[in-house]
Amino acid sequence: MILNYKGINLYYTDQGRGSAIVLLHGFLENSSMWDDITPTLIKKNRVICIDLLGHGNTDCLGYVHSMELMADAVSAVLKHLKIRRSTFIGHSMGGYVALAFAEENPDALKGLCLMNSTASADTEEKKHNRNRAILAVKQNHKTFIRMAIGNLFRPKNRKLFADKIKETTQKAQQTQLQGIIAALEGMKIRNDREALLHFTPFKKMMIAGKKDPVLNYDNLVQQTKNTEVHLVTLPDGHMSHIENKDIFLLEIMHFIEKI
Repeated sequence: MILNYKGINLYYTDQGRGSAIVLLHGFLENSSMWDDITPTLIKKNRVICIDLLGHGNTDCLGYVHSMELMADAVSAVLKHLKIRRSTFIGHSMGGYVALAFAEENPDALKGLCLMNSTASADTEEKKHNRNRAILAVKQNHKTFIRMAIGNLFRPKNRKLFADKIKETTQKAQQTQLQGIIAALEGMKIRNDREALLHFTPFKKMMIAGKKDPVLNYDNLVQQTKNTEVHLVTLPDGHMSHIENKDIFLLEIMHFIEKI
């Protein structure tokens, strides 16, 4: 479905009945990343998947898509659907957007799952890497995407999931050039939101890959110390919904049932 939002097309899907679950994809992904998971979730829940700004079938809204700007778009979809409270599951960049939403609307959340995501801001080194990525995208975005998607998987899984990597890469290649750069710019300037892991009333879970090539596992463990965040450690990389699909889905379902 398409919502007209600030003069652009904002794409979302709305399936099932019950408690509202909002699924937010990561960088270079779109709402189709959840296609293997939604059939199970919609048996007992209402599931909303949203294409974030500049991704999938959602248009760009300027040249910097801050996490706050993306969160406002998510908020617009939920207002349109008259959903007052929901549980968010955000993968990677989707987790950053979910945290930005939570900061503005803490009472609108029943639960938040950060999936292969972090509440920390970018380090100076990471910001430098984002700038390098932006240059690489401008030079040849097809090559950048191909390398970026493969690097999300645990090295030993890259052959095992070669078909999924190919499929994910093909979908990512459809991402608008402007959308890729705007997201990199937005992630680079995002705020540290670790405080939300300590001082928010809703249930929280973090899913972390022990061999995640993108995020430092020990840093994620540190973030959850002295909080009520339920930490789930999976054995593989950044793409838990593919690399550890069965246990990931089981953990998600348990989390939703407990809310």
